[in-house]
Amino acid sequence: MTIHWCGTGLSAIPGLRRLIEAGHALTVWNRTVEKARAELGDLTDDIRAFDIDALGAVLAKGDVVVSMLPGDWHVPLAELAIAKGTHFVSSSYIAPEMRALDERAREAGVSLVNEIGLDPGIDHLMAHELVADYRASDAFDAQNHLSFISYCGGIPKHPNPFRYKFSWSPLGVLKALRSPSRSIRDYAPLDVARPWDAISSYTAPLPTPESFEVYPNRDSLPFMGQYHFKEHWPVKEFVRGTLRLNGWADAWGDVFREIETLSGPEGDARLKEMSDQFWAENAYDQGEPDRVVLCVGLKAEKDGREVWHKSYVMDAWGDARGTAMARLVSIPVSLAVEAVLNREIPAGVHAASSDPKLLARWMAEVATLAQHLQIVDHTA
Repeated sequence: MTIHWCGTGLSAIPGLRRLIEAGHALTVWNRTVEKARAELGDLTDDIRAFDIDALGAVLAKGDVVVSMLPGDWHVPLAELAIAKGTHFVSSSYIAPEMRALDERAREAGVSLVNEIGLDPGIDHLMAHELVADYRASDAFDAQNHLSFISYCGGIPKHPNPFRYKFSWSPLGVLKALRSPSRSIRDYAPLDVARPWDAISSYTAPLPTPESFEVYPNRDSLPFMGQYHFKEHWPVKEFVRGTLRLNGWADAWGDVFREIETLSGPEGDARLKEMSDQFWAENAYDQGEPDRVVLCVGLKAEKDGREVWHKSYVMDAWGDARGTAMARLVSIPVSLAVEAVLNREIPAGVHAASSDPKLLARWMAEVATLAQHLQIVDHTA
């Protein structure tokens, strides 16, 4: 069985190298062969120019296709995988078009695994562990009132005036700022048209507590079911969001105001101009460390009193192994690939697993990737 890894961008390399070094049969596909060879030529010479027809011609039953390409490639590659009887892995969110492939994947006996990078990915693993821990505790009661938060952010380890640095094209960040979000606050859905309309402060329970600006992103509500929340549980708060350095909202004020005015093709063209400018002015310098902070917390209250409250907190930064972002996105992808090869993930469309054995093994690996990883018991 061969792993066909498509895409060797900045966030792909550590996981890819891990699989090659482990001795797996692996073919690298990239739009620019020379770039892939510069990153991986010391480990493999099986590097090919990405072409979906060429890929389809060599796929064999039981192989695994990994997509680290832009999001619009995921569904075509997953459809190809189903047709060829091969599995599929990506770190990206499950789009409705991907979810719609579930029945076909089951019939074909292939696994389509998504949301197994950093965010989404490691955050899911932490949420699954916390919910399982809570449900197994003496404090569990279906009538308890629950609050769940999950905040993740890639930030510069050494803050700059812009309060942010880009490790790849800023266009994705700018487009995300135009996206509405939905979360739960005070037991009711909170709909927000723009992130900056819902910025709040969050103190991360790091060894030295540190405050950040946070805001909800995307639609958090479907993840309640994914994390095995029951419909009858009273939920006071449920939010998955983005974490930024304090001062970010002020530093980006002009950006927010301009984004509000943009629409149509001209707006898209202006976003591209802004992206190019930000890339020139606020990209990481060679060897400059990035930083990733991820906090996932679950709190249960009864009669207004905390009866159970734990948080996962992770702090990682770039070091001799490369960037924190690349490690934390691509190593989980490589773990999912191995689980698929070992037939540990059933057929169908899946996000990061809640299987206790996989959770324990994957979180042990994640612990080696971060400089700090801890479960904080706030009620102890």
